[in-house]
Amino acid sequence: MIEVKTPGELQLMRAAGLVVARTLALVTAAAKPGVSTAELDELAEQTIRDAGAVPSFKGYHGFPASICASVNEQIVHGIPSKTQVLADGDLISVDCGAILDGWHGDSAVTLAVGAVSDRDLALSAATRAAMWAGVEAVVPGGRLTDISYAVQTAAEKAGRADGIDYGMIVEYGGHGIGRQMHMDPFLPNVGKPGKGPRLKVGMALAIEPMLTGGGGETVELDDGWTVITADRSRAAHWEHTVAITDDGPWVLTAPEDD
Repeated sequence: MIEVKTPGELQLMRAAGLVVARTLALVTAAAKPGVSTAELDELAEQTIRDAGAVPSFKGYHGFPASICASVNEQIVHGIPSKTQVLADGDLISVDCGAILDGWHGDSAVTLAVGAVSDRDLALSAATRAAMWAGVEAVVPGGRLTDISYAVQTAAEKAGRADGIDYGMIVEYGGHGIGRQMHMDPFLPNVGKPGKGPRLKVGMALAIEPMLTGGGGETVELDDGWTVITADRSRAAHWEHTVAITDDGPWVLTAPEDD
């Protein structure tokens, strides 16, 4: 079962999404060489709490921070640290969630720190394009795996254009979202179209592809959270929370002027 929200409840989710969007905008501006991921986490938590919201991630199954900060070969769930200091040429994915009035927003961006290689910029752009392809498939009457197929085919198209065989992370993917951060269904980033639940107005999903510049094999570190590429290739992660409406997809975590 996928939870169906009322228009009013989607408006509440939009309010939470705007908190996330503003937080990521500030973190993006602050992510420069010499800044630690712990400093980015402090900025994010203060921004979320100043908005009257609560960080979704902090304390979630014991996670110790308000954002996931995944640098270079780290794919997802990187724990912010004072010793993880950003350097010129780094690629960092920042995943952020906020709860406002009981409703969740969840979004992620991949940021270039200083002068990043063209290959890494292409990787991030390909991942972002795959996310937007998935967003466009969030329409009434479609099937869940139509989104998966859109994400996969967009990633493959970008790889052909870039001349890079991007690795697709299949163990992790999107999810339902609402009064909880992770709800049914799990949304894979690969798959054939036309399968899974029918998409209905009022549903909300987090679309979040992850690509690597190498293989798709992953390793979880001893901290029990951080997931890295097995071949130490770099990774990118983009995510938006999206609602299904009669007029098509509504990106609840888009910036206010977007």
